[in-house]
Amino acid sequence: MLASLIYPWVDFAGRNKVLEVGSGVGAQTKVLLELYPEMHLTCVELEASQIEKARINLQNYASSRVQIIQQDAQNLDLEEKKYDGAFICWVLEHVSQPQLVIDSVFNHLLPGGIVYITEVFNSSFHYFPQCDGLAAYYNAFNELQKENGGNPDIGLQLGNLLKKSGFENIELKPGGLHLDQSQPARLKQMVEYWKKLMKSAAEELILWGKIDQATVKAMETDLDQLAQHPEAVFFYQFIQAKAFKP
Repeated sequence: MLASLIYPWVDFAGRNKVLEVGSGVGAQTKVLLELYPEMHLTCVELEASQIEKARINLQNYASSRVQIIQQDAQNLDLEEKKYDGAFICWVLEHVSQPQLVIDSVFNHLLPGGIVYITEVFNSSFHYFPQCDGLAAYYNAFNELQKENGGNPDIGLQLGNLLKKSGFENIELKPGGLHLDQSQPARLKQMVEYWKKLMKSAAEELILWGKIDQATVKAMETDLDQLAQHPEAVFFYQFIQAKAFKP
């Protein structure tokens, strides 16, 4: 859904060995492999269940092109330490010590190696009209992330994190969506995506006592109504960064 917003700024042309941190089920991995047919990707993921799904999703790609390693990205220890590129997308928001991740990536890059990072800025989310159910759900969503050691606004810290690790030529770029009824089809598509994204956390939010099933239903209803409202607005920004190892 967001690939057209993320990848125009990412350029791994001429980069042969790229490290993907927090590769999950391989969604971004597939995009990278398609965009760069000569690239070899080393994917690092902590969760075994994610790796299992990734192996299925990536089974059509040769093992010579993609390797998945189970490790904690906050303490990488890879045999291969000569990568000329690194990629992190929607990962640092979940990590308790993101500086350690950036430091580990820095240590595994060759001089001149480039890193691209895309991260959340959840406080930027704005919508109209006011939706009480959506607001309650979204607040609980971000609150749980903080309580679990994450940071729903980590995108704002990317430049500082990269500088502290020793990266140079740091560039920051805001990206995102500003949709309303001037683009009704795109608005509806994004609202449906957002509803699925929010609902993916429902089970855990209920388990932690942050919401109940009625809040889930209210969130879904609010988003459905927002998509149809004649003055609807959906606004969200994320932050991208790129930097080089000297």
